[in-house]
Amino acid sequence: MAIKKRDRIKFRVPNYGAVGRSRVGERWRKQRGIDNKRRVKKMNRGPVPKIGYKNSDAVRYSRPDGSFELVVHNRQELLSVLSMPGYSAKFAHNLSARKRDELRKTATEQNINVLN
Repeated sequence: MAIKKRDRIKFRVPNYGAVGRSRVGERWRKQRGIDNKRRVKKMNRGPVPKIGYKNSDAVRYSRPDGSFELVVHNRQELLSVLSMPGYSAKFAHNLSARKRDELRKTATEQNINVLN
């Protein structure tokens, strides 16, 4: 059975969702005030990012379908995906259209999963 990623917790700034605080965006900023309750980790103030929320090494950087992605720049790198089970190819952003078409043709011949 494959290891599943943990559900991601949303870390929010204090008073997020309070009445009249619609300008507070959904982001995280470390609390620095001297009297701030969340900085002191009082109870019921919401979670604070810490290393214990990290996923295990086996599933870190994996995609929702369980595969990992490998950025491909040329044909040799594309064919190396075949030797790596559980990996999918992702074309680099700076590939030309001609090179991308060649790689896509090679991928369909070799049955390689391409993400983009």
